[in-house]
Amino acid sequence: MSKKIQSILIANRGEIALRVIRACKELGIRSIAIYSDEDTRAVHVKRADEAYHIGAAAPSQSYLNMAKIVETAKAAGADAIHPGYGFLSENENFPEMCEKNGIIFIGPTAKSMETTGDKIKCKAVMIKAKVPTVPGSDGTIDDVEKAADIAHQAGYPVMLKSAFGGGGRGIRLCKDEKQLRQEFEMASAESKAAFGKSALFVEKYLQRIRHIEFQLIRDSHGNGRHLFERECSIQRRHQKLIEMSPSPVVDQKTRERIGEIAVRAAAAVDYLNAGTAEFLRDPEGNFYFIEINSRLQVEHPVTELVTGLDLVKLQVHVAEGGEIPFKQEDLKMNGCAIECRVNAEDPFYDFAPSTGAVPNCNIPYGPGVRVDTYLYPGCTVSGYYDSLVAKLLAWGSNFNEARIRMRNALDEFTIEGINTTIPLYRTIMEEPNFIKGELSTDYLDRFKVFDRMNEEVRSAASEKAQAAVAAALLHGELARKGSAQSGGKKLSAWKIRGTA
Repeated sequence: MSKKIQSILIANRGEIALRVIRACKELGIRSIAIYSDEDTRAVHVKRADEAYHIGAAAPSQSYLNMAKIVETAKAAGADAIHPGYGFLSENENFPEMCEKNGIIFIGPTAKSMETTGDKIKCKAVMIKAKVPTVPGSDGTIDDVEKAADIAHQAGYPVMLKSAFGGGGRGIRLCKDEKQLRQEFEMASAESKAAFGKSALFVEKYLQRIRHIEFQLIRDSHGNGRHLFERECSIQRRHQKLIEMSPSPVVDQKTRERIGEIAVRAAAAVDYLNAGTAEFLRDPEGNFYFIEINSRLQVEHPVTELVTGLDLVKLQVHVAEGGEIPFKQEDLKMNGCAIECRVNAEDPFYDFAPSTGAVPNCNIPYGPGVRVDTYLYPGCTVSGYYDSLVAKLLAWGSNFNEARIRMRNALDEFTIEGINTTIPLYRTIMEEPNFIKGELSTDYLDRFKVFDRMNEEVRSAASEKAQAAVAAALLHGELARKGSAQSGGKKLSAWKIRGTA
């Protein structure tokens, strides 16, 4: 049953809220923002057609308060809710609550979200659908002895993972049985703290792997499409830092084969709307399904740049009951896109959080450059929410053009008042292994990228200091010569400046 959406409440903040607001404006849909005490001056509050205060700064009292958000949506007359990513976007209770209150949830159904959110249940479904999965336990494990037995059979190293949630939380690498026994209790506690559930499972740790994901879209008529791959291998502690499309190791034949598997995976859980099928690729070229992220991804603009599609507008179309307006063979990949996640973290001090006022910032622009951000001169980066402050993207007709545009954009991007991950990305854009496409999830450690970054900064600081000394000496020498030529009288300031 189809229904034309006239108004959307965005149950989120920051750059993703702005992204949805822009799509609403293009579609002629009324946009409704919500905000916490911390976000009274946020850009998304000003850009939306309407904005409603939702609660205190703490997420539990505002952006995670389902009842309050649905109540606000009803009071504002919203037809639909877009969850963005993070917060409530993968909480299966949220779409169910929306449905009970006659509000369209722009995302998957509660049932499919419940399946994809439980990694063990999802893995069982995928095995039945003949989707290749990583070797490991068939179900959850609540006993360290059983975990040790499975790890012994699979062979070390192994990964301990939470059966719920994502984002790198509840994951532990265990190189031997002693470490597995030490990490088991901590992984259980972290999973329980993050997701309210402590169920763990064991998977074989694949070394020198690449993280490659396929963007999906599926409608209520059973039509599924993949929108090509994104390479997400450059990570720190299982958190993605850089994404790109196409992947350097995916040719057209592989793209079609794994893309078909991704579409089959979505059909197996009766998925609806936009989502992402995530795979690990080993050095031999084997792909293993690991999970479906049941939401719009942070890195969705990468796909938008190489396909020409607007994924948020496509989400709205599918949520209205519309059919996907293109066939798989209609899609063509155009050029290359790279995204750097600019986080308010200091890469020189183990990514320590950096928050506070931003007195000024310079946002880069130019051919092929896109910046999704909530920053503006005078804004504040809050410690209550995610550290992502901007997504910097560069498109080029090929990888090298995209890389050079990204390098130049990073040089232009300045954010005063806080430390960010920009220096790390500057280093990576010139790092030989990145340029060659030699990527893996251990890329940063494998190629000692942090050492390279620190050396580059020290070298640049030394060159700057030497240049400053040389300029001072030159200025003094010119001043002395000018004084001698004028009979001991000082030249005027403008003459000294002009001569220098």
